Amino acid sequence: MKLELNKITSQDEKIFLITGANSGLGYETSKFLLKKGATVIMCCRDLIKGERAKQKLSMFNYKGNMQLVELDLSDLNNVKSASNKIRNQFNHIDVLINNAGIMAPPFTLSKQGLEIQFAVNHLAHMSLTLELLPLLKKAGNSRVVTVTSGVQYLGDICWDDLQGKIKYDRWSSYAQSKLANVMFGLELNFKLETSNSKVISLLAHPGLARTNLQPKSVEANQSWQEKTAYKLMDPIFQSAKMGALPQITAATMPGVIGGQQYGPRFNFRGTPKVCRNAPKALNHLSRKRLWDISKELINNAQA
Repeated sequence: MKLELNKITSQDEKIFLITGANSGLGYETSKFLLKKGATVIMCCRDLIKGERAKQKLSMFNYKGNMQLVELDLSDLNNVKSASNKIRNQFNHIDVLINNAGIMAPPFTLSKQGLEIQFAVNHLAHMSLTLELLPLLKKAGNSRVVTVTSGVQYLGDICWDDLQGKIKYDRWSSYAQSKLANVMFGLELNFKLETSNSKVISLLAHPGLARTNLQPKSVEANQSWQEKTAYKLMDPIFQSAKMGALPQITAATMPGVIGGQQYGPRFNFRGTPKVCRNAPKALNHLSRKRLWDISKELINNAQA
């Protein structure tokens, strides 16, 4: 599907929730949706940074509305409490965009003692989605868009060491979490279809886009090699605005089909098109296994 922005009609009266909305892809997606007249629930870990982003977006005088919600994806209890607040404040959500993420930090544990990338990128977004499904179902013809990465194609699920406690490699763990995003998105769509729900689940990846993920990774790891690599690769990186287009397409374009993934035309850059899901995410038994393990981890963490 070729992206034609003029085919994306007004989003007046629609409510979008975006995680990590104060910077990078989330900020650019918020900006586009506000211009189209949507109400955007901007979920941010740091409300000070969120307020700055909100003030910056207010300067454009777009017709849409903004609401800030504090959401710390590294704490599954916070995800649950934030979801409760959202359910109390809004009577429906048209589109949930699971956008926020963390990339390749040193070995770090979440508030519940889980490897931080698996916890933030996968478990927290799964928990948030399941908590907000009642609001999505109320909207009718609503969507869940889970943002993954091109490294999904290189990822493996390390069933015997999901938390990297035996052997931790930050890039392998990142790829695992991004493959888990795809597996979750596809399994969610399967479950929605089999229950005849009008909610659909889609996926998107930005290719190589300049966001705060790269500098944060360099800062966290104090890696001059990584810093040099990013400088050498900079000419092939596209802007965050371009990187946001696949998730904007999945969230707003008419005629999308549940289970589809959108990514750059040339895989790492370009306008969006339907792209293939990681082959390792296509096995239903593996997806169900990951779903069941993830659900148990979430339930135990929030008990």
